[in-house]
Amino acid sequence: MDLTTALDARDATVCVVGAGGKKSTLFALADRLDRPVVTASVRIPIFDDRVAAVRVTADPVAALGEAGPDEWPLGLVPERDRSDRYLGYDTETVAEIADAAPGATLVKADGARLREFKSPGDREPQIPSNADIVAPIASAHVVGEPLTEEHVHRPEEVAAITGREIGDEIRPADVATVLASPAGGLKGVPGDATAIPVVNKADDEADAAAARALAGEILMRANVPRVVLTRLTADDPVVEVVE
Repeated sequence: MDLTTALDARDATVCVVGAGGKKSTLFALADRLDRPVVTASVRIPIFDDRVAAVRVTADPVAALGEAGPDEWPLGLVPERDRSDRYLGYDTETVAEIADAAPGATLVKADGARLREFKSPGDREPQIPSNADIVAPIASAHVVGEPLTEEHVHRPEEVAAITGREIGDEIRPADVATVLASPAGGLKGVPGDATAIPVVNKADDEADAAAARALAGEILMRANVPRVVLTRLTADDPVVEVVE
């Protein structure tokens, strides 16, 4: 199964949340879809080199109508925040982009400060009401690491969801518990949307084994159709689909 099929991404509004592969998932999908839009409802690092064009605009719907045939995948952002990142639109504007887009709309909907695993903050995630797919992501590399800020964004919240202690070794069940939790990976998923968890960085057999264990734990805890195991740096990024 290819990535666009595994994530039901064709002509869909796909929001990625979590840690350990959000941007890589967005760009891997953008490379494989027809006339997709890449945008964000939170800050996003500069990504001009990952799409055909970026429009910095307060009127993204108008920019969609003006886009030329060589501007896809098209990035849409409201303004530059600093030298290394853009701001995101509010969720209502993202919903308007999705309604006007000719193909898929791919949305970064929370942040993780480059960690491998996270729990959402009070104001996260920022998911538009018309999202079709929400993909909560975690990295297989976090399994076996300590539950600390070095590896985890908001480790205290992860500890609260899992019942573990700061510094404990992270188990597949801990990652699965967070991804399957309505306070974790499933937080804010609209009622009409489908959640499809992604376990990224299944880079070798040991990582893949950890990812499979994690996927099985997720399927026991959450009503999701499948868990997608990925190696997003590969030409064929889907390692396995666990159903």
